[in-house]
Amino acid sequence: MSAVAPTATVPEIRIRALNDAPFRPDGDFVLYWMTAFRRVRGNFALDRAADLAHVFGRPLLVLEPLRCAYPWAADRFHRFILDGMEDNRRALERAGVTYFPYVETSPGAGKGLLAALAGHACAVVGDDWPGFFHPRMLSAAGSVPAACEVVDACGLLPLRATERPWPSAYAFRRMLQRTLPKHLDTMPAERPRRGLPGPAVIPRAVRKRWPPAHGALLSGQIGLETLPLDHAVGTVPLRGGATAARRRLREFLERLDRYLDERNEPEAAAASGLSPYLHFGHISTQEILQALAGREGWTPDRVAERATGKRTGWWGMSAAAEAFLDELVTWRELGLNAAFHMPSHQSYDSLPGWARRTLAEHAADPRPNSYDVPALEAGETHDPLWNAAQNQLRRHGVMHNYLRMLWGKKILEWSASPERALEVMVELNNKYALDGRDPNSYSGIFWCLGRYDRPWAPERPIFGRIRYMSSANTARKFRVKGYIAEHGGEKGVHVDDAVST
Repeated sequence: MSAVAPTATVPEIRIRALNDAPFRPDGDFVLYWMTAFRRVRGNFALDRAADLAHVFGRPLLVLEPLRCAYPWAADRFHRFILDGMEDNRRALERAGVTYFPYVETSPGAGKGLLAALAGHACAVVGDDWPGFFHPRMLSAAGSVPAACEVVDACGLLPLRATERPWPSAYAFRRMLQRTLPKHLDTMPAERPRRGLPGPAVIPRAVRKRWPPAHGALLSGQIGLETLPLDHAVGTVPLRGGATAARRRLREFLERLDRYLDERNEPEAAAASGLSPYLHFGHISTQEILQALAGREGWTPDRVAERATGKRTGWWGMSAAAEAFLDELVTWRELGLNAAFHMPSHQSYDSLPGWARRTLAEHAADPRPNSYDVPALEAGETHDPLWNAAQNQLRRHGVMHNYLRMLWGKKILEWSASPERALEVMVELNNKYALDGRDPNSYSGIFWCLGRYDRPWAPERPIFGRIRYMSSANTARKFRVKGYIAEHGGEKGVHVDDAVST
């Protein structure tokens, strides 16, 4: 495989060559192909591209394309990504780096763009993301006429620091506690590299065939009506991009003390709300950790020497901070681990054997309530709490974290088979959730069916030994009436009915 001397800013373990093509020092520019880590801060992939531009003494060109034929393509996701593209345009302009935003206007219109630019490049650097359609896309990219590398900027732990998928959060956490400290020494750059040669010149023939996206589209001054998207899944008030992500992070850190006790309260708004920004790559785990460390006065030398696998006590931070880090690092990177090492992680057959056996044993159990997809999609069930959660997802693109687990469990209970339940969960989540289509999102869906869990007693109809959840128990543990009143809207159902569902 092609290679150059390792650089100090990007660990070798995060760099993977896609082909054997040689680097071409006399190319016109180094091309960074931004597809998953859609940010200019905290991005090892951008750092690697800047390193190569420095080595070759050539300008850096950042290509950020946006397809229109990806699964579940809709106004909601396009607008969120475009917000981020506008942020990237401004930031790279300030840094003196040439930015090429490309938005497809018809399916397949962007085909050939990467190869055309690669023909003029010293090298191509892309994003090594293990989820959604990216692995297939990266496989095809290996044929471009230039040395092509991809860089892992997924999380704190490099994907290739592990050799297998882990069966539980406890086991993965224990491994993290042994392995992670040595990877905390190298962090991505906080700002895009300045002082590189430039600007890069985009070949005229390329600009003519694939014209860069108009600034009015990126900024939202013109709409998405002319693009071939699902316009029924409309935009939401939540703005995408790195600027909005950092604002959300600052607001969360201001209320961090509430996180431990109130994160599961549907009416408390104590959760971070960062998952959409992490999914679209608008903010990095490293940037979040550094901001949290600043608040906590923390340095890496405070981590415990012994790996216990426990959720608290290892980082050496406050209890609220450690609870948040367990979600951000353990659970999020456990999903990345599955996506990287288990290509079938989206398949029903990837569930642990005990879960498939117990679900099969109860597959023919009567379903006292069953609903088709249109009824579920519209939030038209007998359960007002479930309806409110589905309405929040459909209308706002997000769902309260705790209720998302209940949401999945009830779909299992109301579906003709566990296999069908999985199909429905994936369809509704990926169609509406801003953080859908993500390895971490699939972890949550499959957790509802037994992944990362253990057998539970007593054995129940439909669920078998799968962990059971009910709206009635949830309503007894947490305040939900205000949540139902805000997100409900069902005809003929009173919010008090939630406590008896």
